[in-house]
Amino acid sequence: MPIYLRPASFTVALLLLSAFTASAQTGLNENFARDSRQPVDQAYTDHIHKYTTDNKFLSPLISYLPASSTVPTPAAILGDVAGAPDILPYAEDVYKYFRLLERSSPRVKVVTIGHSEEGREMIAVAIADEALLKTQKENDERLAKLADPRTIDLDDKKAQPLIDQSYPVYYITGTIHSTETGAPTALMELAYRLVVDDAPYIKYIRSHMIVLLTPVVEVDGRDRMVDIYKWHKAHPGENWPRLTYWGHYVAHDNNRDAMGMTLNLSNNVLNAYLGWHAQVLHDLHESVPFLYDNTVGDGPYNAWIDPILADEWAELGWNNVSQMQSLGMPGVFTHGDFDTWSPGYLMFLGGLHNGISRLYETFGNGGADTVKRILKPEEYSRTWYRQNTPMPTVMWSQRDNNNYEQSALLTTISYFSHNTHHFLENYYIKSKRSVQKPALEGPTAYVLPADPTELNRQLQLLKVLKLQHVEIQQLSEAVTSSIPPAKRGEPATMETFPPGSYVIRLDQPFSRIADALLDKQYWAPDDAQKHPYDDTGWSFSQLFNVKVARLTDGAILRARMAPASNLDSASGKLNGSGSVYVIADTGQTSLLALVYQLKAAHVEIAEKSFEAEGKSFAPGSLLITQADEQIFGTAIHKLALDATRLSATPSVPMHVVSAPRIAFMHSWLSTQTEGWWRLAFDKIGIPYTYISTQTAASEPDLRSKYDVIIFAPIGRSSTQEIIDGLPMWGNALPWQKTELTPNLGLLDQTSDTRPGLGYEGVGHLKSFVEKGGLLITCEDTAQFATESGLAPGVSVAPRGDVRVVGSVLASTFVSPSSPVAYGYSSTLPVMSANGMVFNVSNTLARETGRVLMDPYTNRPTGRGGPDDSDIPQGRSNVEPEVIPKQKPWEAKPMNEDQLRNNVQAIPELYRPLVILRLNEQKGLLLSGLLDKGMTIAEHAIVVNAHLGSGNVLLFANNPVYRGETIGSYNLVFNAILNYDHLSRQTNAHPEKASAAAE
Repeated sequence: MPIYLRPASFTVALLLLSAFTASAQTGLNENFARDSRQPVDQAYTDHIHKYTTDNKFLSPLISYLPASSTVPTPAAILGDVAGAPDILPYAEDVYKYFRLLERSSPRVKVVTIGHSEEGREMIAVAIADEALLKTQKENDERLAKLADPRTIDLDDKKAQPLIDQSYPVYYITGTIHSTETGAPTALMELAYRLVVDDAPYIKYIRSHMIVLLTPVVEVDGRDRMVDIYKWHKAHPGENWPRLTYWGHYVAHDNNRDAMGMTLNLSNNVLNAYLGWHAQVLHDLHESVPFLYDNTVGDGPYNAWIDPILADEWAELGWNNVSQMQSLGMPGVFTHGDFDTWSPGYLMFLGGLHNGISRLYETFGNGGADTVKRILKPEEYSRTWYRQNTPMPTVMWSQRDNNNYEQSALLTTISYFSHNTHHFLENYYIKSKRSVQKPALEGPTAYVLPADPTELNRQLQLLKVLKLQHVEIQQLSEAVTSSIPPAKRGEPATMETFPPGSYVIRLDQPFSRIADALLDKQYWAPDDAQKHPYDDTGWSFSQLFNVKVARLTDGAILRARMAPASNLDSASGKLNGSGSVYVIADTGQTSLLALVYQLKAAHVEIAEKSFEAEGKSFAPGSLLITQADEQIFGTAIHKLALDATRLSATPSVPMHVVSAPRIAFMHSWLSTQTEGWWRLAFDKIGIPYTYISTQTAASEPDLRSKYDVIIFAPIGRSSTQEIIDGLPMWGNALPWQKTELTPNLGLLDQTSDTRPGLGYEGVGHLKSFVEKGGLLITCEDTAQFATESGLAPGVSVAPRGDVRVVGSVLASTFVSPSSPVAYGYSSTLPVMSANGMVFNVSNTLARETGRVLMDPYTNRPTGRGGPDDSDIPQGRSNVEPEVIPKQKPWEAKPMNEDQLRNNVQAIPELYRPLVILRLNEQKGLLLSGLLDKGMTIAEHAIVVNAHLGSGNVLLFANNPVYRGETIGSYNLVFNAILNYDHLSRQTNAHPEKASAAAE
């Protein structure tokens, strides 16, 4: 069969015809029939039927279990069949079963693919005929050449025999979301069937492909979920605790890490996927009834995928649904409302590495109970893509869940096994077209110009690309290249990139993931998909705050360059001589961590810029004396910092800094979003104490223990919920390590997760700030601070009908002299979840009123224009009234009459200080979706509020988000490092501070 470059897309009709034809060719009545000569494990089969709540939920593919005298069934470990009620195995028990299979059959191979943050093992299980597993190494070598067609000179004639001789790998992963519990047992039984069953269709699968399984992706969360379920079964009739922690850091968002690659599970799965050169990554989830194959999904599709992938999605998705319909199982559909725009999902590791990404959502009960489920009308309504609908009310069991997962997987891998040549050919073509990307559609490369001021952040961005297995080069010579215009119709410009600049060539196999991460995104406000499923913008060049040039000029590909094999050696340099070390502040994210590394040293921060040794040093630069040279050298290398020795301390205003005592305060409502913050601090090496809102409620003197308390976002919680916690009726909901629940309580524990911060806790936080502490808040916790009296003069502004859904917006520093702004230039791209902004006021009374569509029009109706004042008729020599233009980020000015005897007026030294505000509407959107942005344009997004001797820092944007916003991390770290120099008394008005002290 000749290999050729296909047109951009097949028609849906052709795909459906192909799918149904293939379905007919496989023969549902013939190939899906079991081998009548093979004995059945009758006891196991009887239990399958017993635990299935309706015959409609049972397909002929899994309505029996073949018997084996040598291979144990899942019951050997579970004590009952897979999906049996009341049984939820730990990850270790799941692994025990797969290793039993490996010992009992040459058709199984189990490998460790890595470990979780808490040290738990992750595995992959390969299943195929013994002959295929024995030749897996040779097959992998062939697949590796198809995956990187440069090894065969992009020669179709050389690729043809490799395709003919190879067999594919289909990778299935389960339980990344810990509350979705059915996949491990479903995959245990599926593995047994693939190993033992002699049905013709099963024999064909295992003789034509390798099925690779990772039964538990989030192993930490799985074991905690089993603990919760055990507690539930031990306390019948009681409410059971919610799964507060899933992984060590992140809960549901662990399936949003395929871009930033910050979690072990993301790296382990990608390395396994690429290590086996798999063609499909199929992730199993649970939510809607009864099985949603979101392979097809809804638009818009990710703009960086190869069109062949969209064709494969349609081919596999519609075929899978049609086969499940033929098996008579209701409630199976594709299409749905899941857009395939964001590449942050685990499955997308396949789609943007030249494979196929797939995902199932199967109905689940969050445990092994059999319960009555009452569906919402939209879940059982009939639509064009869901004709055989679920029933409005259903008794649903974990066995039902396992029936659907296994039946759907068997039909889809059966189809795949009959079309291996087709999918291997596509695999090669997609890999080849990725290498040819500069010539086919561009761009040619991305370049990070050599710049010591950005090196720290550049290296962090490059390390993410390395984790994505993207190749990185470094220029050996200067190169001048044409830069495409920023706007249509403008001329191109020429730029010279110096030696040492980093180059991401796009003539490489994984060019698409590099392009997707570094490019800009645009989601049209009038797009038919009105509710994006996740973030609409994620441009890493912007969010890491680094200069990245997108090139379409082929000259860059002809330049001399070499692989950047050791990024760790690019920094950590120490120049000059003398006893004073200075580290320029250029927005590095590791200056705070360095202070903790050098606890024995004397560290000061320059408050003004200065010149030394022929170099310029910005405010915020560190001056270090009394440091051990070996410890210092090791620290700057580890933290990717460069330093200069000076012979003497420069004459510049400075203040001493020490390692602040930090507390991370979490709510028991949710630990989802604050986990990303903890992860960032741990990776960089910033120590902290972990407390809960209940701790704050019981500790009256927080200031004696901590200098900084970080109250990171909870996730759309209201002020009242933060204060009240969960309703106190019913039984206590513990989160503790006990004999029954050995995996709970590792990070924090409580006898009852219901109580919140309480008004007493609010008082303790207020006292903490008044005594000189720094409270850092963000999004919902920032709103809590404004509504509970902790941030005088700050309120959340009305947003009108603005639409922002995870977008990158442009912002400008209003107070560049604030220590929070050290190391930054005048502007900064920020991630905005929903367009939250602040209003600031000079009074405690909250300013109300409509949102001004023109924020500069502040005069009443009358004569003249917007900038003129009204002059009453009948008067002469009237002095025109000067009407100041109130800027959206500023507090409304007050005259002396308004200030007279006004107890609500905030003294000047205690008025909130706006640090960062959004740009004007034109140019506000950098990446993603923005609609009706005028209502939030130029409003404050980072504000420092003053309370007593301390400060409350409020973020409307999330500066520490999913490992993707490295560029804004330092806003937080700067504030912590200078926590006792943020007040107007100590910073903006030192002369008034001394007067106040007297």
